[in-house]
Amino acid sequence: MYAKKSDKKGPQRGRSVDSVNSAHEEKQLNNEMNMVTFNKSEENSDNRRVFTGRSLSSEKGGATIIFSLKNEVGDLIKALKLFQEKHVNLVHIESRKSRRRNSDFEIFVDCDSDHEQLKELTRLLRKHTDIVEITQSDDPAPPDDDMVDVPWFPKKISDLDLCANRVLMYGSDLDADHPGFKDNIYRKRRKYFADLAMSYKHGEPIPYIDFTAEEVQTWGVVFRELNKLYTTHACKEYLKNLPLLVKHCNYSENNIPQLEDVSRFLKEHSGFIIRPVAGYLSPRDFLAGLAFRVFHCTQYVRHSSEPLYTPEPDTCHELLGHVPLLAEPSFAQFSQEIGLASLGASNDAVQKLATCYFFTVEFGLCKQDGKLRAYGAGLLSSISELKHSLSGKAHILPFDPMVTCNQECIITAFQDVYFVSESFEEAKNQMREFAKTICRPFTVHYNPYTQSVDVLRDTDSINTMVKDIRHELDIVEDALNRLNKHLHI
Repeated sequence: MYAKKSDKKGPQRGRSVDSVNSAHEEKQLNNEMNMVTFNKSEENSDNRRVFTGRSLSSEKGGATIIFSLKNEVGDLIKALKLFQEKHVNLVHIESRKSRRRNSDFEIFVDCDSDHEQLKELTRLLRKHTDIVEITQSDDPAPPDDDMVDVPWFPKKISDLDLCANRVLMYGSDLDADHPGFKDNIYRKRRKYFADLAMSYKHGEPIPYIDFTAEEVQTWGVVFRELNKLYTTHACKEYLKNLPLLVKHCNYSENNIPQLEDVSRFLKEHSGFIIRPVAGYLSPRDFLAGLAFRVFHCTQYVRHSSEPLYTPEPDTCHELLGHVPLLAEPSFAQFSQEIGLASLGASNDAVQKLATCYFFTVEFGLCKQDGKLRAYGAGLLSSISELKHSLSGKAHILPFDPMVTCNQECIITAFQDVYFVSESFEEAKNQMREFAKTICRPFTVHYNPYTQSVDVLRDTDSINTMVKDIRHELDIVEDALNRLNKHLHI
């Protein structure tokens, strides 16, 4: 998500050109809005139009749905009628110019809905709209005073279905400066990958892809050139796990590994799994996945015209940069703890955690046998920057979360500075201390049995965790006693 996998200084990002006349669309949208029975408020200063319905008392949970229309007359009316047909009470509705595509409008709807209603409504809405974001509250009860300002976050692994499709950039839409922007065949292929990711639900097998000869050739160039550098530039953990991926997931110059195979491999080695994603996620949504040991992973391949450059994460970056280290238990734990620290944190805190993630998991260096080695995925998937970071010319500082979190992240060129850790264990301990500085009225604990997070904010929840810890300690004590008897101590 944060990776800069460029092997040249790429141009600044432009915006996609869209042929739709935005003025005409706004007029059409306003006409449709006026047909809906809502109380219209004054137009807001940020060009939004807000409509509020009467909030009825309900024992159902609240849900927010954001969707864009498909530029057909009457689409909004069709979409809103679905809420009526499914007896979903609309509490609030507003429209605004899209921040994702310059000519589109997005519709924000707050409603009362239970999980099954929301699931069915979402299925029907997809026929008439492009759903951008869905957020559902599991708890219909009013929040406590100290939880009012806490952002929603997933409580169980299946909740990632509600935030994994909030793609902020790229996906099936490409900016004008993207290498594949003018290639209609490539753009059609990208839409295919995006549709697969957007329709994916937790627990489903990841679809196997029949990659084209051109895609395999592009992958092959990246695979071959990077493998020339790994023995002298990559950390020991990377070099240990890459051959295992060659053996078990068929990593090779002539084959692009399948995400389902890679996910199974990771599950056995570190507990991580792969989830396909259509493009860039927000820092909050991406880090939330890590909290559940879920790595959001793209499945498309960069454009063949520039095999050593991509302005976005692609499968070359994910599979060659991230996966070998996600198979390492200590690194997996480090990644998960960054994710757990982000749950329910403020926007400012999430941004600081994301920056630390960027300069460790994406662009981190470590010391091994007195030498610098790379462990960041952005480095291990970029030939030129991998060479630069270890050339002796790069500016390198010790990793310190309090310092690193304020460093600028550069996307289109080499980083101004790289941060080095003595070990993953040291970096993990530093991030644990940093996480304690984040202001939250609670802390969270990951439950691997239920793949959910326990929110620890009162004596009952804390006592439950203490009992679990005592049970684990009993097992350790029993093991030590048996060992002592065996050794006759």
